[in-house]
Amino acid sequence: MNLLTDGLKKIGISESIIEPIAEKMEQYINEIVLFNSAYNLTNTSEHDELVTRHILDSLAAYNSIKEFIKNAGSENFVLGDIGSGGGLPGIPLAAVFCMEMPDVKVILVERMEKRCAFLENCAAILGLKNVDVLNSEAERLEEKHFDLITFRAFRPLDKKMTKTLLRIVKDNGVLCAYKAKKENIIEEMNGIKELVPSYDVISLNVPGLEDSERNLVVIKR
Repeated sequence: MNLLTDGLKKIGISESIIEPIAEKMEQYINEIVLFNSAYNLTNTSEHDELVTRHILDSLAAYNSIKEFIKNAGSENFVLGDIGSGGGLPGIPLAAVFCMEMPDVKVILVERMEKRCAFLENCAAILGLKNVDVLNSEAERLEEKHFDLITFRAFRPLDKKMTKTLLRIVKDNGVLCAYKAKKENIIEEMNGIKELVPSYDVISLNVPGLEDSERNLVVIKR
């Protein structure tokens, strides 16, 4: 568990919750490994790769996302993880929010029913009472439903999906896209600049992935 606990410390997760978060994430990894071949949840079932490329990568943006929530006020705050798949980044984020900001509701939106069953099972096993699972396509969600939206699944971010995401996030809400190289981000965002004239890029430091550029693209509604 040292790889995980050391990584959580480097990311800046509060010392007081690192051990319980690490335990929950180890349980989560066990579930991914158990069901990955059947549900195609992630591109690996190797423990250390799941820790670095998925758990720590998901949580590298936690403190930035927490700042957005604190500025907005956490009461009745709804975070949507769109195209959640195996629950990334939603479940790792929800695990930390459950302990630090329990008022934050995390909704995992996934179109595949069998993956939703997996997500519901994980939320129950991990005791994440702040999590709801919604079996739906993003296009079918109601307007202005979320205060903040996270996603790792859309590559690249095209006009159709951008319009959908801007429709389902509330006024003054935030879209947080997990992305890789800055040069690719610039090219991608140029393709939707009439919809998103301005955005911010926050550099993410993922322990174990120091040689891989990771960024959070922030789009404010």
